[in-house]
Amino acid sequence: MLVQSLRGGAVELVHRVSLAVVDNKGKRVAWTGDPGLRTFMRSAAKPFQAIPLVADGVMERYAITTEELALACASHNSEPRQVSVVRGLLAKIGCEEGALVCGPHRPLFCDFAVREPDTARPDEVLPRSRLTSNCSGKHTGMLALAAHRGWPLAGYEQSDHPVQRRCKAEVARWCDVAVASIGEGVDGCGVVSFHVPLDAMALAFARLGASSEAAAVAVRSAMMGHPDLIAGQDRLCTALMTLYPGEVLAKVGAAGVYGVALPKRGLGLALKLEDGHARATMAALLAVLEQLGLNPPPRSALPRFAEFPVFNTLGNRVGTLRASGQITFD
Repeated sequence: MLVQSLRGGAVELVHRVSLAVVDNKGKRVAWTGDPGLRTFMRSAAKPFQAIPLVADGVMERYAITTEELALACASHNSEPRQVSVVRGLLAKIGCEEGALVCGPHRPLFCDFAVREPDTARPDEVLPRSRLTSNCSGKHTGMLALAAHRGWPLAGYEQSDHPVQRRCKAEVARWCDVAVASIGEGVDGCGVVSFHVPLDAMALAFARLGASSEAAAVAVRSAMMGHPDLIAGQDRLCTALMTLYPGEVLAKVGAAGVYGVALPKRGLGLALKLEDGHARATMAALLAVLEQLGLNPPPRSALPRFAEFPVFNTLGNRVGTLRASGQITFD
């Protein structure tokens, strides 16, 4: 499978797709490109970084709501309601915004929301701040874990801090790999990002979708129960979980990454656009989900995420970005 950008009917650009689809026992079901490609999970790791909030008793101690747990897993749009929920969680643990190390940035909806033509965004655009970082929920959850365990709050983002070691151990457990085999880098928000093979990441999502562990059930239920908090208006994660309630758990990562669980099918998938192109990644994911047999077919149900027009500076449509080709079934 590839994603192609066409101009005048001719292929101008090609975006290579790598994909692993596995069941919850680790058996490979389908693939394209290099299913063993090592990549940074980026924000697709958030559900697993949030599991200690439940497993370690943080959720119970601070009376964390399902909405707050969902925001700990989110790459949110900085919509007012999303930021309000994070603000409430920060207050519960007795921290101020200054304790967050995530930096301010352009709201994600500016770059990743896909609106219908000629529709305006009605929401208030909040001032940039650490609290409006798309990762503020994750960071607040990490502060909550540190506070609950009696670990220092300062430096919680550093790789040698107990919070990051705890999160890495959890990622290793769900990926079924040794902790020492997971590479590390610094994520865009300042915490550790984990470098794993796609097939291991796919296994983690398959197991998350199938697990009966209380912590996994809580995280899965929070995400699927509050899809509007996981990303937001006009974002693909939210659109997928809204269209396929109980069938799809979707989590975007930066630089062309997606992790998806299909709980009713016992499958997980990890997808990487090797050049990180955001819109090509969306087109690829919908093509994959359609070939896996989701009903209604995702590309016809969510056309604005499946094919993207290419415009010139005069506003004329001069091309199209779309996925082509088939994934391979084992």
